[in-house]
Amino acid sequence: MDIQFVAPGAGVPAKAAVVRIVFEGDTHEGAIGQAVAASRFTGGKGQTLDILAPQGLDAARLVLVGAGKRDGFDAVGAEHAAATGYNAVKASGLELLRIEGAAGADLAARAALGVRLASYRFDKYRTKEPAEKKPSVVKTEVATPDADAALAAFAPLAALADAISFTRDLVSEPPNVLYPAEFAARVKALETLGLEVEILGEVEMKALGMGALLAVGQGSIRESQLAVIRWNGAADKSAQPIAFVGKGVCFDTGGISIKPAENMEDMKWDMGGAAAVAGVMHVLAGRKAKVNAVGILGLVENMPDGNSYRPGDVLTSMSGQTIEVVNTDAEGRLVLADALWYCQDRFKPKFMVDLATLTGAIIIAIGNDLAGCYANDEDLAAGLLAASKAEDEGLWRMPLPEAYNKQIDSMIADMKNTGGRPGGSITAALFLQKYVNGTPWAHLDIASTAWKKPSSIPTSPDGATGFGVRLLNRMVQDKYEG
Repeated sequence: MDIQFVAPGAGVPAKAAVVRIVFEGDTHEGAIGQAVAASRFTGGKGQTLDILAPQGLDAARLVLVGAGKRDGFDAVGAEHAAATGYNAVKASGLELLRIEGAAGADLAARAALGVRLASYRFDKYRTKEPAEKKPSVVKTEVATPDADAALAAFAPLAALADAISFTRDLVSEPPNVLYPAEFAARVKALETLGLEVEILGEVEMKALGMGALLAVGQGSIRESQLAVIRWNGAADKSAQPIAFVGKGVCFDTGGISIKPAENMEDMKWDMGGAAAVAGVMHVLAGRKAKVNAVGILGLVENMPDGNSYRPGDVLTSMSGQTIEVVNTDAEGRLVLADALWYCQDRFKPKFMVDLATLTGAIIIAIGNDLAGCYANDEDLAAGLLAASKAEDEGLWRMPLPEAYNKQIDSMIADMKNTGGRPGGSITAALFLQKYVNGTPWAHLDIASTAWKKPSSIPTSPDGATGFGVRLLNRMVQDKYEG
């Protein structure tokens, strides 16, 4: 999508659509007023009214987009209104979209971000899609009194949009294309942004004692990988980094504890946490963030095979703690156990945040529009929740009751890898907490938010959302950059 900022009143070509952001209580004159009066359009959030362009407007179509109350209009509101307008005209056959009504430079920039995110498509494997089903809008102009200031404000947002698109691409790829080594190769290619990327294979991980992560992947013909991504943007390159850790199960059959066939194809996105961490590192490098950061991705396939790990096996993790396997479909926590331990042991970070499509239980607990947030540190949790609110990526703080640890007690090892259905997301988080070694840590269970079909968010088409990239980028920006 080509994005430009133009002065209000700039000429609009005849083959263009104008999206005008309006508010509750606004008055409209002439033909527009008549159209509003003849409809149920009130200017409420998300409402649209598509009308033929009235006399005096050269454009082919005018779409009014409601943004709610004027005094509540903010950056997220500008994004959603612009994205709603784009969605209303994207398949109209018109090539140019003009956004009006997000007048200030910052709001204009956020409106442009809304269109960038809404216009995302993953269509590389479609070979016979009719032209009339493809979006026609290829250029967006955002009207603002200070186009230069808006362009400057948009620069870091463009880097964010690039990173979210990168994350969405990873999650959208089919598993025969994006297996652990291919994922690692795509991350390695991010060195062009200034990142340092190191890839550990199975030989290196075995030498480190990563018996939990390696067990998950031993049933696959695809070699497991650990990607280590570093961004040294602080003035002091030796300063203590912040760290993000991602679950990257590129396909999850459940292993020997195999999943039902129905909807198993969706398990290609069980690497959404690792994709989000890659996206966070992408945006930090893309906007030259003044912070030192580390991203750790545990990349595996969980497949049934004669060499697969089994229920009843006892694994020895890198930490030395032993794990009785009672369900091979509780595999993500095994991957994260070794990745978290490796991260804190090697890098001694200020904090670690892990992201994982970890449990179906989180969906049962809090639904499809929130991710679960577990934390052992109040300041870290507060920063995450503040960034979540600012960026409209919903988190809900979940408890870590010590008493629930008894559910993962094992008769023959230090712990079991699952505590059963009651409090399933909580016991998974308690399992992970055993591998952070006292480091300030938060766990984001994004099983409910990494993939949406259908999507209820105008900036996120059906499919991969890129959830987590923007909220973590915002937290870093607000709290940790020097």
